[in-house]
Amino acid sequence: MKLGNPLEFVLISLLLYLVLFFSIHTVALPEDNKWESLSGLSFYKYLLNAWTGQLRLWLVFWPFFIVLNLSLYEVDNLAKQGSFTVSSWDEIHFILFTPVIFWTISVWRNSVNSGSRFWAAGARFLTVTVFFEYGLKLIIRRDYPRIFFGCKDIILDYAACF
Repeated sequence: MKLGNPLEFVLISLLLYLVLFFSIHTVALPEDNKWESLSGLSFYKYLLNAWTGQLRLWLVFWPFFIVLNLSLYEVDNLAKQGSFTVSSWDEIHFILFTPVIFWTISVWRNSVNSGSRFWAAGARFLTVTVFFEYGLKLIIRRDYPRIFFGCKDIILDYAACF
């Protein structure tokens, strides 16, 4: 698998970050922002405020980032161990794709609620990289399933490895 060398990857990543950095217009946040604290905020209200862009960026970015990456890491580990079939791996990634879309839109809308263009661009950059990760997972699923899934150990879903 040769998509490019590391220097090309770094240059493309840097260019994407710079484009995101210069496209962000942050606003000065008032000190009495009532959404800075999550105390008294229900989960539904949190999701609604995240969707409408009324939260600080870190309140939207970090919870989804941590939960999503832990989920993707655990799903990949279980697939490598042979605990998941290939089709189950596909289904879980498809199920996780809807929260990724929600998270991306929420980060985009709340990035103006950051005090720094550097952090806002970084959050946007990391949400875009999740879509690149999904693209890489599609390449693995299509071209390299026998290497990633250890298909010699899977008996029930052996046909999905081809």
